[in-house]
Amino acid sequence: MVVDPLSVETFALVGIGGVFGALARHVLTRSIPSQNFPIGTFVVNVIGSFILGAFTFSNSSSSVLLIVGVGICGSFTTFSTFSLETIRLIEEENLLYAIINSIGTLIASLFAILIAWALFF
Repeated sequence: MVVDPLSVETFALVGIGGVFGALARHVLTRSIPSQNFPIGTFVVNVIGSFILGAFTFSNSSSSVLLIVGVGICGSFTTFSTFSLETIRLIEEENLLYAIINSIGTLIASLFAILIAWALFF
């Protein structure tokens, strides 16, 4: 079944998922203590990558992918906050943490997708 990307149904599915993803990110990032390293953002990006991979590779329906993939994972994960936090680390002259955050997020997120692929494909 092909879903119209501009239909009311599509907007509702993405919007509902987006609300839950944004709230989950807020709760999770606030519940993880973070002093010198943005561990909360790191964690949500890795978890979100796994969830997106799991639902994609398990052949979920297009409606489920709209809710989970676009809505929940789209608002749960955050490239913009990751980028800003990396720049903040550089501004604070914490170049090592900036490099660890950049490379670590990429590797861990790709690894999470790989695990989902191995489990569900």
